[in-house]
Amino acid sequence: MNPSPAGARSRALVVTHDPAEGPGLLADWLPAAGLDLDVLAPYAGDVLPERITGHDALVVMGGPQQAYDDASAPWLRATKALLRSAVADRVPVLGVCLGAQLLAEATGGVVEPGGSGPELGARLVAKRDVAGADPLVWDTPMSWICVQWHWDVVTELPPGATLLASSTRYPHQMFRVGDRAWGLQFHVETPADVFRGWVAEQADALREAGGDPDALLERTLVELPEVAALWRPVCDRFAAVVRGEDPRPRALPLV
Repeated sequence: MNPSPAGARSRALVVTHDPAEGPGLLADWLPAAGLDLDVLAPYAGDVLPERITGHDALVVMGGPQQAYDDASAPWLRATKALLRSAVADRVPVLGVCLGAQLLAEATGGVVEPGGSGPELGARLVAKRDVAGADPLVWDTPMSWICVQWHWDVVTELPPGATLLASSTRYPHQMFRVGDRAWGLQFHVETPADVFRGWVAEQADALREAGGDPDALLERTLVELPEVAALWRPVCDRFAAVVRGEDPRPRALPLV
């Protein structure tokens, strides 16, 4: 899809999967960067389009469903089809957590339950060397703080995808499909009240897994300002890509 004309505001279609995992801080960050959001909630009956025709970008958020199991939500098959068509049409895509897993599944990757258990709370991930040429994260630090909240993981990247960040526990933390579709296994958009809700809802499961919900909550809340400071500029750059701009200060070939 062609970017919006000069001076016009761009619009992104946002797909959500659960009331507890909406766009969060992206609802402020992206409009402030010139990218307005139209949010669909298929879990509440909203119908997904077959293609992106009236928007300039697609954003797919997180949720408790399993990307590899279309039976875990009746709209997952349609979401993957929409992601596949967006990538084919070179519509800018941002997938967060489940959204990243659906992007991987839609374009030939593999998602499975994490063999080392869930990855939760404020964690560091490491930037790969090739990320130095990426339009979103080219000048970010070599280590990123982010919010993890997932039981499933991308175990195989889509063919031709570029791995941008890894962690010691699960290697496929951020990747790019083609030149304008990004998947983030982690969260960058989570306000404090939302994370509190996740911990409260899963407190028993966390204790059964040997975790301390109170310690996890306290440690993560301390890191949220740093998460926002790092990732808001990255989201600004996504909005620039949607406008048809290259947010890098010099021409760098994509790797």
